[in-house]
Amino acid sequence: MIFITAKFRVRPDDADRWPDIVRDFTTATRAEPGCLWFDWSRSLADPTEYVLVEAFRDDEAGAAHVRSDHFKAAQQALPPHLVETPRIVNMKVPQDDWSTLGEMAVPE
Repeated sequence: MIFITAKFRVRPDDADRWPDIVRDFTTATRAEPGCLWFDWSRSLADPTEYVLVEAFRDDEAGAAHVRSDHFKAAQQALPPHLVETPRIVNMKVPQDDWSTLGEMAVPE
């Protein structure tokens, strides 16, 4: 799978509204057949920073995402709400879902 983590620094005036600003993009991306997950989190240290954790089944699914109309729309709609260009980590990972964190196993 393709595993991506991106950090978005949002303009302070838009930070509380960011989930609404990205709602259509998020919903459309999650509906893509090759999307495994697409989840936003807000930083505890910086309320203007959002972290996106996303995964796509394979290269083909990742390419389809970038070619989608909703991605192209987001390329136009999101930058005016950002302080800087988002930072990203993009890797191919030889698995297709989350693994358990054995060091913090919860007794059954």
